[in-house]
Amino acid sequence: MPALLPPYRTGAAPLLDPRHLTRVEDGERLHALLWCPGPGWRMASSAVLGGGIAERAWVLNAQVAHGYRRTDPARHLADLARAAGARGSGVGLMTAADVSAHGRARDGGAEAVVTAGISVRGWAAAPEECAAGAAPPGTINIVTALPVALSDAALVNAVMTATEAKVQALLDAGLDCSGTPTDAVCVAARAPRDGADVHAFAGPRSEWGARLARAVHRAVRAALPAVV
Repeated sequence: MPALLPPYRTGAAPLLDPRHLTRVEDGERLHALLWCPGPGWRMASSAVLGGGIAERAWVLNAQVAHGYRRTDPARHLADLARAAGARGSGVGLMTAADVSAHGRARDGGAEAVVTAGISVRGWAAAPEECAAGAAPPGTINIVTALPVALSDAALVNAVMTATEAKVQALLDAGLDCSGTPTDAVCVAARAPRDGADVHAFAGPRSEWGARLARAVHRAVRAALPAVV
């Protein structure tokens, strides 16, 4: 029998509270968001740096210049995080969007921070002639945090739920697309502890999946007005 969920305290300090960073690169002022929750977190991500499922200590969402041409994005992101004081293994995402114009939302303990660059958008199932070639990093990046532990399967389920909520938000905003070719997701959940429940489901009709979906939906909608 699943344990009863504790009531969510509206005034509780946010779990997902990234620090805003700025840098000058190739003569351009660029922004980044760095979240350093420290140890005790497992993350599932599609990011270029730190993707997969593993324990991670930080998440960096870095803006890069339009026309980005570096061929070592993982090293680039790792260097930026290290220069900002991040230590240990982490997740690194990038986008050509201005990450200072991010959207964020909370729902019952689930939290999401989203940056949205949608100049290169379309449908996932595109005709073959539209699917070739590398796409520029005009990306929707979703970072979420849950204050509970999830199984590996539930972490994958949470990535699916966040993606479904993103598409719903895009359609609700009147955009005829499912996203961009380079969208990325990072779901962070507490690492299991002795005696603590590990949730096996994070679909949109599970308790935590539903909260996650609502938070992502609102955060995507909040991020869109600056770029639509």
